[in-house]
Amino acid sequence: MEYKNLPDIRGWAALRAVVEKGSVSAAAHTLNVGQPAVTKRISTLEDSYGLTLIERSGGRMRLTEAGEKVYLLAVQTLDRQLSLRQELADLAQGRTTLHLDVTIAIGEHFLPKLLLRFAELHPDYRINSRLVYGRQSENSLARGLTDLALLERPPEHPDLMVQKWMDDELLLVCGPDHPLVEEDMIPIPMLLDLTYVLREPGSSSRLDLDEALERIGIHRLDVALEVGATDALVDVLVPGQHVSFLPRFAVEQHIQSGRLHHIKVTNFRIMRTLWIARHRGNIDHPVADALISVIRAEMPT
Repeated sequence: MEYKNLPDIRGWAALRAVVEKGSVSAAAHTLNVGQPAVTKRISTLEDSYGLTLIERSGGRMRLTEAGEKVYLLAVQTLDRQLSLRQELADLAQGRTTLHLDVTIAIGEHFLPKLLLRFAELHPDYRINSRLVYGRQSENSLARGLTDLALLERPPEHPDLMVQKWMDDELLLVCGPDHPLVEEDMIPIPMLLDLTYVLREPGSSSRLDLDEALERIGIHRLDVALEVGATDALVDVLVPGQHVSFLPRFAVEQHIQSGRLHHIKVTNFRIMRTLWIARHRGNIDHPVADALISVIRAEMPT
């Protein structure tokens, strides 16, 4: 492998600072160096790649096509470097860290309880968690930026492996004042007569819903509102005249309490599986193994 003429990490930092702060002077202030030092670092970075990375146009700087690629690499590398420094600091204190991605719906309903129980059982371990879209997590897992992910759809990347966590279903639900609250089951064509509040496009549950509807020949619903969080969506449903398809794990208690009503659809169910995903090259991670044990013991299956 060729290691000559590798770029200096300070060049990546200078490029990132200029792009994100908008000028050399602002980048210099952020990096606590002089403007000539920033200019020199970017020039050295360009020499390393043999290409121009930043151009001036109309008094403004913009990334070239090559610059866009180098900037993306710089962001990923610098973020990973910061993460690694934190992990090494934790190791120096006798702790290890897990980077966990969780889809928004799972995070809303399972993550707080899961993290509290994990902290009780494993006080020497640390978890850094974030709520993401499934596709975003898949990319992070593949690049090694995330160690473990709890997902509503299985990743497609060949380097990622999954374990089944629990079964789920998207349920059609409405509030207690909806006209269909007295109905236990409706025919499929009636789905087209209803007005919906749904999760936003790109969310895992919305993708599952769209795919299931396509299979029965329904290509569009009457969507009045799209909401980015399941809990907020439930709050919209309860007093209103809309319906929604939501994960069973998110609405089961609301149905039992009478806050929501489950409407069955003749010959139509949207069954799903929730997954635990990790990289094949990162299966020897003690914190991940500990968390999976907690999930198996504490969470529904």
